[in-house]
Amino acid sequence: MTISSPHARALAALGHDVRLSIFRLLVKAGREGLRVGDIGEHLNIAASTLAHHLSTLVDAGLVSQQKKGREVYNMADYAAVQAVLDFLTSECCTGVSIQRDEDAA
Repeated sequence: MTISSPHARALAALGHDVRLSIFRLLVKAGREGLRVGDIGEHLNIAASTLAHHLSTLVDAGLVSQQKKGREVYNMADYAAVQAVLDFLTSECCTGVSIQRDEDAA
């Protein structure tokens, strides 16, 4: 199944414990981000597994990467996260009307 909605892709990416841990670590790190090796060390994740999960987060638009010399830094994309939060809460407290069929019973 292919997920086409950017919001659904972002939520699906965060729906895995390892990716959620990576993302939360990057949020803690702030705008400067962390090197791939630092993430792996901190979370005790093998390089190949980490690459797979980072790729998913990048594809979902939640993480951006920047190469500095020989190192790749990963940063949480706060604007993307805010867009997902805005989507989830955009109709907060607007009410829901439910039409009931009075004849059914």
